[in-house]
Amino acid sequence: MIFTEYVNINTQNREHINSFIAEHWFSTDMIIRGTIIDMTKVDGIVALENNDIIGLLTYTIHENVCEITSLDSLLRGKGIGTTLINKLLSIAKEANCNKVNVVTTNDNINAIRFYQKRGFDMARLYHNALDISRKMKPSIPLIGDNGIPLKHEIEFEIDFTK
Repeated sequence: MIFTEYVNINTQNREHINSFIAEHWFSTDMIIRGTIIDMTKVDGIVALENNDIIGLLTYTIHENVCEITSLDSLLRGKGIGTTLINKLLSIAKEANCNKVNVVTTNDNINAIRFYQKRGFDMARLYHNALDISRKMKPSIPLIGDNGIPLKHEIEFEIDFTK
């Protein structure tokens, strides 16, 4: 029988998480809106199945805003991403956050669909943001998913005050 367990990132699993991030994101540095995020220091929730990572959501909380820095689900369509989002929304409410936001790129059609279906609203477009990001991280490709030129960042949010 397969059992999915959800746990927070902690000192015991941090090294395993960091390896997962490096493998799936090709680096432990993430650039969001022109700012480098050290993914080895972010908080997160990991989905485990038989001690293997099958999903990971990382986030930061600054002032009253919770920002998702990454979301991975290795088994699509099984509810792992949705469960991770729901757990994060509870964490954000407990931390008295006013908003939860997430930034994705214009080529990531799956993420754009996923976040909107889970109540996130498109809040901001950062036009040509990847030009700035590439100066900081030259390994970012020019062409993204589905052959779409990788140019812009799109910010989605859930605003608890509305």
